[in-house]
Amino acid sequence: MAEIRVNQDDCLGCEACVAACPFGAIRMEAGLAVIDLDSCNFCGACVGECPYEAILLEKEEKRPEQAGAPARGVWVFGEQREAEFATVVYELLGEGRKLADTLGDPLAVVAIGRDLEEKVGVLFEHGADIVYLADHPQLADFRDDPYTQVFVELVASYRPEVCLFGATSTGRSLAPRIAARLRTGLTADCTGLDILKEERLLVQTRPAFGGNIMATIYCRHGKPQMATVRPRVMKKAEPQPGRTGELVRHTVDPSRMVFRTRVLEFVREDVETVNLEDADIIVSGGRGLGDPKNFKYVSDLAKAMGAAVGASRAAVDAGWIPYSHQVGQTGKTVSPKVYVACGISGAIQHLAGMSSSDIIVAINKDPDAPIFKICTYGVVGDLFQVLPALSEAVKQARKG
Repeated sequence: MAEIRVNQDDCLGCEACVAACPFGAIRMEAGLAVIDLDSCNFCGACVGECPYEAILLEKEEKRPEQAGAPARGVWVFGEQREAEFATVVYELLGEGRKLADTLGDPLAVVAIGRDLEEKVGVLFEHGADIVYLADHPQLADFRDDPYTQVFVELVASYRPEVCLFGATSTGRSLAPRIAARLRTGLTADCTGLDILKEERLLVQTRPAFGGNIMATIYCRHGKPQMATVRPRVMKKAEPQPGRTGELVRHTVDPSRMVFRTRVLEFVREDVETVNLEDADIIVSGGRGLGDPKNFKYVSDLAKAMGAAVGASRAAVDAGWIPYSHQVGQTGKTVSPKVYVACGISGAIQHLAGMSSSDIIVAINKDPDAPIFKICTYGVVGDLFQVLPALSEAVKQARKG
C-alpha cells in the first residue's frame, strides 16, 4: 500500500512535478499541484523533483511476493513483430520447459500485440501450457511504456516465479523496466539457466570480465526471478503438432497506460542475404581485410554459399559495415552450421558470440591467431588470394 499527497502550505506552484510525472497524473489547480490518485503509480519521481519538498510519499515496503499466494510458474515473453514470434521465443520455450518441469510448474508465454489470437497455437505446440494474451490495436508496435504496464498487470494477477526474455533490443529495453516496477532483480545476457530445486532458485550463468570468467547469479530476495537470454545459445523446443493449452485473455485498458512515444514507420535495412541470427552459414570479416572496400571478398563468398555476412567489432567500429552485422559479446550471438572467419584474430569477445557454431573455418595469415585454437578447419594464408579461389570453387561445386 502507498499514500501520496501534496502539502499545500509548502507548494509554490513551480510545476516541476508536472513535468516529472511519467504518468501524467499531476495537474495545476489554483496555482497548486493536484495528484490524480487514479492515474498515479506511486513511483516517487515527483518527490525527488519538487524543490520545496512539498510532496509526501509513504510506502509500505513489501515486495510483490510477500503478500498473497506464493509465486508459481515460468513465463516467457513472446516477442513478436507484425504478429510473427521471434526465433528466441522458441529457444526460451525449450529451456523454459526444463525449468518448469523441475519446479513442477506450468510454462506460460505472455503475448502482447495485435491480431495474435490466431498465432498462439504455435506456442502451445512448442511447449507452452498457458498463453496470456493481451491483444489490442494500440499494442501493435512495441513501445516500452504500454508493454511494461500490461506485463506488470499480468504479474500482479498471476504471480509467476520466473520470467525469461530474449536479450534482443526489445527484451533489453523491456525487462529492466519491468524489474524496476516489480522491485526485483534481473540478470542480463545469460548463457545458461538451471534450478536449485531445494530453494526454488533460478541459477543464472553469464560471462563476466570480458568473457574471462562465468558468473553464477541468484535472486534470493525478489520474485519473479528475471533473466534475459542471448539468442542462439539455447536449443529451440521441438514442435508437437496438435498440442494445445489454456488461453487466458487479458483485458487491455488503454486509459491506464502512458503513451509517450508513437511509431511513425519501420524502415527495413536493405540486406542482400538472410538474417544473421537465422542463418545456417555465416561468412564474417574482420580487421584483417584492411579496408572497407575489401568486404566485397566476404560478400562474394557469402553470396556463393547462400550465407549471411557477419563482422567483428573492429570492422564495425571502423565504420566498414553496419552494427547489425556484428558478431560477438557486444553484437549478436550466432550458432550456424558453418561459420567462416576471414581476417578475424579471435578475440575472446568475438568468440563469445560464435564459438557454439557446428563448424568453424578460419582464414588468417597469422598462424598464431587465437581463432586457430577453436576452429574446425584453419587456412593460413593471404585472404585476398584464398577468398576469391574459395568463392570460385564453391560456385563450380554448386553448378556440378
